[in-house]
Amino acid sequence: MEVDDEIEEGMVVDEDDGAAPVPSEAKVGTSPYEVLKQSKGSADDIVAKMLEVKKRGGSKSELRELVAQMFLNFVSLRQANRSILLEEDRVKSETEKAKGPVDFTTLQLHNLMYEKNHYVKAIKACKDFKSKYPDIELVSEEEFLKDAPEEIKGATMSDDNEHNVMLKRLNYELYQRKELCKLKEQLEQKKKDLQETIANRNKFLSSLPSHLKSLKKASLPVQNQLGVLHTKKLKQHNSAELLTPPLYVIYSQLLAQKEAFEENIDLEIVGSLKDAQLFARQQAMKENANVESSRMDDDANDDEDDGQRRRKRPKKAISGKDGLDEDKVYQAHPLKVILHVFDDEESESKNVKLLTLKFEYLLKLNIVCVGIEGSDELPENSILCNLFPDDAGVELPLESAKLSVSESFVFDEKRRARPYKWAQHLGGIDFLPEVPPMLSSNELPGVETSKSAIVVSGLSLYRQQNRVQTILQRLRSRKKARLALQ
Repeated sequence: MEVDDEIEEGMVVDEDDGAAPVPSEAKVGTSPYEVLKQSKGSADDIVAKMLEVKKRGGSKSELRELVAQMFLNFVSLRQANRSILLEEDRVKSETEKAKGPVDFTTLQLHNLMYEKNHYVKAIKACKDFKSKYPDIELVSEEEFLKDAPEEIKGATMSDDNEHNVMLKRLNYELYQRKELCKLKEQLEQKKKDLQETIANRNKFLSSLPSHLKSLKKASLPVQNQLGVLHTKKLKQHNSAELLTPPLYVIYSQLLAQKEAFEENIDLEIVGSLKDAQLFARQQAMKENANVESSRMDDDANDDEDDGQRRRKRPKKAISGKDGLDEDKVYQAHPLKVILHVFDDEESESKNVKLLTLKFEYLLKLNIVCVGIEGSDELPENSILCNLFPDDAGVELPLESAKLSVSESFVFDEKRRARPYKWAQHLGGIDFLPEVPPMLSSNELPGVETSKSAIVVSGLSLYRQQNRVQTILQRLRSRKKARLALQ
């Protein structure tokens, strides 16, 4: 109780915060840490004094006073400790309050750093960007300034003058391409219209032959009535292109004689056109093969060429000795020329037909045979036999024909069509080339020119000799003489 009274007399209580009593000297503006240090030092001194009193055996009053002072130091220590803890709480509270703005500022910093990195990457991408306009073939700057529209040249698209000019040139390129696209669309539409027009015309042209055919068929009665046989004449001319050269010469020269001198004759071509076309194609293929073979022979050496000739010649001789089959010997061209000979003297009954001749061409023998159509007379009694002296038609008139058959070959005397010499003369075999004119395009230019010259000179001599007129006169006189004897 005495200690408590002494404590109460020497203590000051802080009524504001309900804290423990603080020594009066603690009210001085010293920090809790200094008070704590001083109280500790004072406690150490008191403990030392108490030990000294005990050693020397001091009075209890002295110890009691030292204990009271120790209690005061303990109170000071507790007060200082409490102040330190309160200061710690206050500092923690202030730290927590200050942490919010710091965290917010830190978050802002992180956002700004992220945005900075984004802008840095964007700037780097822009700097590294490679535009495609260097690969675009732009018009020159002079041409741009000369031809570009004013709305493109006068536009300002950038502060940089060089970049501004480049942008305007690119805009001009875009403008030109748009114009070209419009032009392309117009041309495509025009092309489409033209294709439709062409398709319609082709459709009309494809149907035209059938219409013309029906028109020709319908006009035949009118042509017969008027005596203008245009359709028949056109058909005959088309068929004449497929004739062999001798038959073509006979047909063309007789037709020319008729048209030029109004010769009272009539001509027609009979036979299978399909077979004639097939034969012409076969001849063309054969001629192409021969031309190719001759070119290969020209590239070979002279010795090899001579050897090939020596090997080839015996083959022809062997084939001549063996001869040909009779059916092949008398194989004729599919087309034949029919000649109607009328009386050339004026009479009441016009167009008195004297005789009809049929000319045919034997392919293997390369000769022209002629006979009287519709006659029952034997060939040796025919008016064609010996029309000219020593020409009975029983011997082959050409040496090439004799070489192609055996030596014992005799022309069949029962055949009504015989190879008379005058028929060969009329067909111009003495000057014609070995191949038809339609195949001459496959030959070499020099060879073709030389053969054409030979044919032209031969035809000139042909006309000078009046072969057609002479033969027609002989036929008419022989027929009239035969009729007079009956």
